[in-house]
Amino acid sequence: MTADVQTPVKIHLTTKIRLDGEEDTFEMILFGCYYRKKNAVFLKYDEVQEEGTVHTLVKVDDEEATIFRKGIINMRMKFRLNEQKDGTHASEYGSLLLSTDTKKLALQEHADKCEGTINLGYDLYMQGTHAGKYDMEIQYKEETGNL
Repeated sequence: MTADVQTPVKIHLTTKIRLDGEEDTFEMILFGCYYRKKNAVFLKYDEVQEEGTVHTLVKVDDEEATIFRKGIINMRMKFRLNEQKDGTHASEYGSLLLSTDTKKLALQEHADKCEGTINLGYDLYMQGTHAGKYDMEIQYKEETGNL
């Protein structure tokens, strides 16, 4: 597959957040596109919320992952295994300093088809305060439509 070919994919995003003995799970089914550039995998999708749309780009390579969000929320988060990385979160309410301490970073891809799973496990800190343990799973699969 060449670097600039974008493949339509269906994305199943699951996020589990644990904080103060409580656990919340959020699930979304999204449609976006997948492409590769050098050693990195990219997923691009939009999250439509009541307040507006957030354009999201997920980049994963052998050593790190980055999530960029633009729109009603502007956010950049970096993930590198066993390291703490700084990021930012900006909305109409102001800016926050984010920090991730990554415990799990894995990408499994099928060799013969456009399908895979990205797993991220991390502690999130906002302005230096622990904001929870996050487990994020992003499953993607080529959206074939009508053949």
